[in-house]
Amino acid sequence: MPYQTIEVTKLTPFIGAEIAGVDLSRPLGNQQFQEVHDALMENLVIFFRDQHLTHDQHKDFGRRFGNLVAHPASRHSPEGHPEILTIHADENSKHVAGEEWHSDVSCDETPPMGSILYLTEIPETGGDTLFASMYAAYDRLSEPMKQFLEALTATHDGEPVYRGRFGYQPGEKGFPKAEHPVIRTHPVTGRKALFVNGNFTTRINGLTRLESDALLQMLCRHAETPEFQCRFRWQPNSVAFWDNRSVQHHAMWDYFPQRRHGYRVTIEGDRPF
Repeated sequence: MPYQTIEVTKLTPFIGAEIAGVDLSRPLGNQQFQEVHDALMENLVIFFRDQHLTHDQHKDFGRRFGNLVAHPASRHSPEGHPEILTIHADENSKHVAGEEWHSDVSCDETPPMGSILYLTEIPETGGDTLFASMYAAYDRLSEPMKQFLEALTATHDGEPVYRGRFGYQPGEKGFPKAEHPVIRTHPVTGRKALFVNGNFTTRINGLTRLESDALLQMLCRHAETPEFQCRFRWQPNSVAFWDNRSVQHHAMWDYFPQRRHGYRVTIEGDRPF
């Protein structure tokens, strides 16, 4: 795809690209916005280096792509910015955000369209983030398996993920829970993507527990195939923007007790179909 206002350097054939020629602290013109949008649709996750964003600038960039929503784990947002999720890990952390393969908040009735993470402080070594294309995961399934999965839905439950973590109390109730198709269609590209993950998906509906567990385990292992992945090595003041409808990601926590700090906004999505 030709670009006139940005430079796009692909990381792998399936997923990931670094974008140059953009200052995200300034409003994007219509053509540059369209080219950034198109680069995201083409590459599923895009990365920007050497950005310097205030909270308002971070939110303004996210709002170009849709309404912002508060993340369920955003109980420690910066004051006055409930739409921003603080991402922080240090020597006192017992868990970190994204330490298992997942699609963000897939337990919501309308999971996020995408997320934009801005890291200002990174560990000296480690702390990479892995992203995997769920288009590739779907495409590499056998035809009989694709036909079988097309008719199935899965339950995505926030309780196992959030209970006792992120400020939620062990006895708290009311965690988000939703049922989504196992194979979803991207509303912009029209491509099909696998839409189950090991973090939120608890069962395949309509199957016995034994069948569901076996199928879900196979699909999650398949989704994590290395050939479907790219790996982003962070630098201070880098930004990652991923399309949550077609991507899973995994934040490597291999840097304990070093610090990692930044902020994320979440863009409103729609109901998977």
